Amino acid sequence: TISSNHWAMAWVGLEINTLAVLPLISKSHHPRAIEASTKYFLTQAAASTLLLFSSMTNAWYSGQWDISQLTHPVSCMLLTVAISIKLGLVPFHFWFPEVLQGSTLMTCLLLATVMKFPPITLFYLTSSSLNPALLSSMAIASAALGGWMGLNQTQTRKILAFSSIAHLGWMAIILIYNPNLTLIAFFLYTMTTSAIFFILNTTNTLKLSTMMAAWTKIPSLSTIFMLTLLSLAGLPPLTGFLPKWLIIQELTKQELTMAATTIALLSLLGLFFYLRLAYCATITLPPNFTNFMKQWQSNKSTDTLTT
Repeated sequence: TISSNHWAMAWVGLEINTLAVLPLISKSHHPRAIEASTKYFLTQAAASTLLLFSSMTNAWYSGQWDISQLTHPVSCMLLTVAISIKLGLVPFHFWFPEVLQGSTLMTCLLLATVMKFPPITLFYLTSSSLNPALLSSMAIASAALGGWMGLNQTQTRKILAFSSIAHLGWMAIILIYNPNLTLIAFFLYTMTTSAIFFILNTTNTLKLSTMMAAWTKIPSLSTIFMLTLLSLAGLPPLTGFLPKWLIIQELTKQELTMAATTIALLSLLGLFFYLRLAYCATITLPPNFTNFMKQWQSNKSTDTLTT
């Protein structure tokens, strides 16, 4: 897909990519894993079909099958929608958290990073042909919904799924104006997210409640995990702050101050659940209510006997 110049070859590459990851999602044979693989296959197949239809429409009107020669407005809009479905941008994001929740942590790592590289590359190659208004609105909606939906999650895989959606919003909003910044943001996001998934897999942490006691297994990882989370949140002077700062700077240069301000404020939503994860990862011991409940019940029975 990455090295293709012809739309048909790019489509074949995307289909091979999809079929290669399906056994990894369903390898546990759990009903939830089978459901996740089915959702992933249907969504990716629909997006690939829409992508092929977009290229055929462009070839019908212009006679060009070259990726860089996408000129027809309908084809440009269909392409924007097709790749957005593949990536999981809002409002086509519903499949992504459910697929990650039904997969193992290492499969989640592949889905959140490696499997997004071919669609991101297609976005990069066709950045001049995309629909600016549609892409910008989806980017801001992704940053908003990714942060908002992650606030009340207790499953680490779903939290990182909504984190991925929010970061995709940052990558998409700058794509038309400076595609190189999109690649920089994607590579830095890939590195930090990979580190988080590796740590979660090492400690076998799937919920916030189990994360509180995970530090006892490998105490040194809790500090690394906290710093990686804060980097993913974009706090200075950590690495994750660099792409966000460059994106805001570029948006300001393009006289899109309102968009830059909006997406910067929306990142505060994500900061909340990153800080919650960091707190859970570095807390000494999880709260224990068992003894308190026993004491309360004994006091209650004593009071009853007294009366």
